[in-house]
Amino acid sequence: MTVAVEAEAPKKRRDREPRAGLVGRLRRSFDQYWYAWAMVAPVVVVLGLLVGYPLVRGILLTFTNANSLNVGRTIGVNHIPDSYSWVGLKNYIDILTGPDNQFWPHFIWTIVWTVVCVALTYGTGLVLAVLLNRKMRGRSLYRLLLILPWAVPTFVTVFAWRLLLSDGGGVNTLLGALHLPEPAWLSDPFAQQVAAIAVNLWVGVPFMMVSMLGGLQAIPSELYEAAEVDGATPWQRFTQVTLPGLRPVSSTVILLGIIWTFNQFNVIYLLFGGSNSDGVQILVTYAYKLFFGQQPQDYAGSAAVGIICLSLLVVFTGFYRRWQARNEAVRA
Repeated sequence: MTVAVEAEAPKKRRDREPRAGLVGRLRRSFDQYWYAWAMVAPVVVVLGLLVGYPLVRGILLTFTNANSLNVGRTIGVNHIPDSYSWVGLKNYIDILTGPDNQFWPHFIWTIVWTVVCVALTYGTGLVLAVLLNRKMRGRSLYRLLLILPWAVPTFVTVFAWRLLLSDGGGVNTLLGALHLPEPAWLSDPFAQQVAAIAVNLWVGVPFMMVSMLGGLQAIPSELYEAAEVDGATPWQRFTQVTLPGLRPVSSTVILLGIIWTFNQFNVIYLLFGGSNSDGVQILVTYAYKLFFGQQPQDYAGSAAVGIICLSLLVVFTGFYRRWQARNEAVRA
């Protein structure tokens, strides 16, 4: 009997250790790094107010039928209280299986838009980075010219391209001078998609190029010298030295490019607006249209689309990171 009691005592202590250990580690961390905790606290509070509260509020709205007619508001001295009700998962069901079927066309185009834009920006940025990494005359000038689209504010760039792509703009004028077709870039659905990808390519390539150029300059030159001594061709040096050396940078910029392009609101909205452009609207602009582009404004539906977008990106990021970790483990 005494042996059983003594055997259970360490077990109870072990059961209490994780909780006590976590609290103890937090206390020791606070005692040792109280200054760091104090410096981080304002940032945490600001992020909680600017990100945490809107996110929680948006998630709660997705389970209601909130719109501009039943949300509380103040008119003069009169206050109209909230009158929306809890509807559960109805918004998600209506978005995914509703009779209007607007979500899935926007979802498919968003996937196509993201894949094509990221592939083109990464490929173009890699090619330009390889070229600029070579010793050539005027290399600094070329780098400056290629970085300029990144330095110019996005809205200025998009408005400039909107003028160039208009019916009497510079692009169609050039095509007419070459006796080529002059598409309606801002009104024809397919031409809109091509124009959106081209403008996003112009905006996104400088970031990819600079990132790849930094990765190229971090690869030891001894690896290229050894490969050249072994008789490797330029293509073999590119595939066996350059691409493996760029793998850490590539995995990061591709993930960032996917997240940014998936949520690329500026290019689509500023280039085409919200009218006569349903075929080129991605999910984030579709959510914006639900919120601001109709009457009554569908707050709950817009929030539901936003939460779906967030969920897709979180799931994709998790799988992407696991895939990267598994590949690194296999190569190691």
